[in-house]
Amino acid sequence: MRTIEHVRRKPRLWGIGFTAFAISIVGWAASPESLRTSTTRPPNIIFILAHDLGYGDLGCYGQTRIKTPNIDKLAAEGMRFTDFYAGSTVCAPSRCALMTGLHTGHAYVRGNANLPLRAQDRTVAEVLKDAGYYTALIGKWGLGDQRSSGAPQNKGFDQFVGYLDQVHAHDYYTDHLARFDPKYPDQTETLILENQAGKKGKYIPDLLSAAALNFLKINKPDQFNHYRPFFLYFADIIPHANNEEATRSGNGMQVPSDGPYSDEPWPQVEKNKAAMITRLDADVGKVMEKLKELKLDENTIVFFSSDNGPHKEGGVDPNFFESAGPFRGIKRDLYEGGIRVPFIVRWPAAIKAGQTNDRLGAFWDLLPTVAQLAGAKYPTNLDGISLLPAFLGQPQTNRHEFLYFEFHERGFQQAVRMGDWKAVRPQSGQRLELYNLKSDPGEKQNIADKNPAIIAQIEDYLKTARADSERFPIKPQPTDPNEEKKKPVSAAAGSPRFP
Repeated sequence: MRTIEHVRRKPRLWGIGFTAFAISIVGWAASPESLRTSTTRPPNIIFILAHDLGYGDLGCYGQTRIKTPNIDKLAAEGMRFTDFYAGSTVCAPSRCALMTGLHTGHAYVRGNANLPLRAQDRTVAEVLKDAGYYTALIGKWGLGDQRSSGAPQNKGFDQFVGYLDQVHAHDYYTDHLARFDPKYPDQTETLILENQAGKKGKYIPDLLSAAALNFLKINKPDQFNHYRPFFLYFADIIPHANNEEATRSGNGMQVPSDGPYSDEPWPQVEKNKAAMITRLDADVGKVMEKLKELKLDENTIVFFSSDNGPHKEGGVDPNFFESAGPFRGIKRDLYEGGIRVPFIVRWPAAIKAGQTNDRLGAFWDLLPTVAQLAGAKYPTNLDGISLLPAFLGQPQTNRHEFLYFEFHERGFQQAVRMGDWKAVRPQSGQRLELYNLKSDPGEKQNIADKNPAIIAQIEDYLKTARADSERFPIKPQPTDPNEEKKKPVSAAAGSPRFP
């Protein structure tokens, strides 16, 4: 049944898709000749971001019990990265790194605080919009509400529907979503009629998926919009737990049906988690089918990743499906399981199918990568570097010497990836742990004492890896491990919201 929502502030009906609007003639700065593909037009760009999906939750990364045929096909038709990292081990700073090209030692948002992006924090969407792209965000934002400098429409998105607040995104049956449409700028919310008064008539991921498909249909580059390319940031909320539902019922993995796993001899919460992931996979499949239907398949580059490692919230056991893959740690850890994530790129016009790439990369590489794809100007003081040469099989002259991470919810923790080496500082003032990921991907053997030269090199790097932040200062280890969770929400203190 088609869903109709009622818009607050004005009694107007609004469909699940994005409405069309007056189109301006836009220009495009051509890419360097060496990077041209068989098409003469810039590629459309789609970035699909899962929420708390582990490295090991997908078949193409080793999962054997959860069915993910569409994402596995995406990997088979494109390039699968094995050593790619999220921006952080929790949501807001990870998404900030994705959008701004800065790691958590330089980004403005370094923790799960109620902290919006500032006017000077230039995003992927702003860069692409300036290059002539039409831009949209569907799903979870978490980097500023409608009245802030970080609102999606203030950070380069022409249209938006979804969740602004981190905790609001826990609710899979919310009765309202935030929105922005330039035709109706004063209408900032849309009511979901099927979910009013506590009803659960509309599963929000289904609505978001339908909105994404509608966006593709309406904004297909053609002669009527001067072949204007689009950027779609589809930030789904699956498979994050509904933490509030978990408190009520013990099962926060909220999904309309546990199929196709109903007959499995698993705990109910694990059936639900698997069903959520397979549902996400089906939505990815729908996007890919729509691209083919619209004949956009060849020249649309599709990225797929997750914002951090798997969680243990909502009643799930991350060991049940080996969601972290072969790695140690989960969400809120700076060990590999908390920050190493799936990363898949498909672009038939330029990327050969069936490739696996072990080159180091991280979320802060997205901005320079898509800027080069679009022939766009972008800030020069970024931590990211373009991955485009890797996509095209060209020599990679610019590589990361180090990847840097810091985490503020449990005191102050740091991590560094340098080649095969991985260093972790469990707390401020403590000695670095050191692991060789080539021989010890599970980070089981701390070999810091045997490698003083490597430790000294990383310590030297850490002296310059970060800029001080008033919002996220270096803090001592909490004496009570639950101390951080007990603090009231405060943007200044950078206290957690557990998105």
